[in-house]
Amino acid sequence: MLTHADNELLCRVGPGTPMGALLREYWMPALRSAALEADGAPVRVRLLGENFVAFRATDGRVGFFDEGCPHRCTSLALARNEDNALTCIFHGWKIDVSGKVVEVPSEPPERRTEFAAKVRVRHYPAREAGSMVWVYLGTRPQPPRFYDFEFNLLPDSHVIAMPAIMHANWFQGLEAVLDSAHLGILHSGHMRQAGAFSNNVAMSSISSPTFEFVFKPYGFREGALRALPDGQIYARIREYVAPFFSFIPYPPDRPGSIFISVPIDDEWTKQWMVYWYNDRALTAEERQWFLDAGSGNPDNFSATLGSVDNLWHQDRAWLKQGHWTGIKSIPYEDFVVEESMGAIVDRSREYLGSSDTVIIRARRMMLEAVRGYQQGQVAPWLDENIDFRKIRALAIKYPESMDWRQIDTLNPPQL
Repeated sequence: MLTHADNELLCRVGPGTPMGALLREYWMPALRSAALEADGAPVRVRLLGENFVAFRATDGRVGFFDEGCPHRCTSLALARNEDNALTCIFHGWKIDVSGKVVEVPSEPPERRTEFAAKVRVRHYPAREAGSMVWVYLGTRPQPPRFYDFEFNLLPDSHVIAMPAIMHANWFQGLEAVLDSAHLGILHSGHMRQAGAFSNNVAMSSISSPTFEFVFKPYGFREGALRALPDGQIYARIREYVAPFFSFIPYPPDRPGSIFISVPIDDEWTKQWMVYWYNDRALTAEERQWFLDAGSGNPDNFSATLGSVDNLWHQDRAWLKQGHWTGIKSIPYEDFVVEESMGAIVDRSREYLGSSDTVIIRARRMMLEAVRGYQQGQVAPWLDENIDFRKIRALAIKYPESMDWRQIDTLNPPQL
């Protein structure tokens, strides 16, 4: 369990908080690239307890500003988007996509140029990759290195990225996708429906894995190991790239997968699910299948999740028929348990066991990082020598004589 003070340190992310200051030092996905249209409506974005607008300029570039106009704080979500700039509808102040004020028609003509040059606009570096718009909200003069994960190097046709809006703190979202112990329990109903593939049998019949770790400059690699009756080991080899990114293990013939837990504010999270194929485009049918596991809304995968008021649409009749949870899909099962803890779970009330090893390690790592950052240390996990392109998770069965640490997840052995 954590103390109340440590829990607050992990969870509070707004302006002026230690964790908020640390998290702002990392690139994070903000919205889908497809949500922005050249000269189209700006899109409101809330991250880390602050409000922003994103827009696509006439020439295709993306701008990312504070939502409030620097004049009188009118929302720039209402602004005109044209001529590679946003123009506030209140007094006509025009801000180009680079964040420079270029017109202030409310000022006398003879002083407009001089006045406009003095106005400071809070705008932020943004770039597109993996079919998402990423933003850097930190204080460095130059943003840190970008995450050249393999899915960020692929064309949009190979990738689908779907955000779910969760009424739960960001760390609850992160912990849920780091937790391998729940897979054969929480998701057992849907695993059985999937056709009793061998890997699903392993997870549903052996609910308590053994955990081993290899610490990395970007976070850690985790092996969740299940010994099978035939003498083989079923390993889920996960990569955690701190602070936001959990690579989800799948067999080599399945798409790559990552969950990204980004704080909207203290009580809400944008939990991204990204799937990709390195060697081919996703078909229209595959894209629809992913969307249909949720609401069908690509900008809010969890729009039909429900809430505590309707117990997240849990189907009790389905439970009586043999389904474990009575909840629509595997992603929705994760979301429901995250939200059911409350917007910010009180971790001082927990009783953790050996199956929570990964949770304990992630908490300890994040607390050490935020305390170090408070004391003037540089933000960790951004070493220039890290090759993010080689980070991949893997689910695999192998002989007991092998060591999971020696398995090349980029080129898994043929067993």
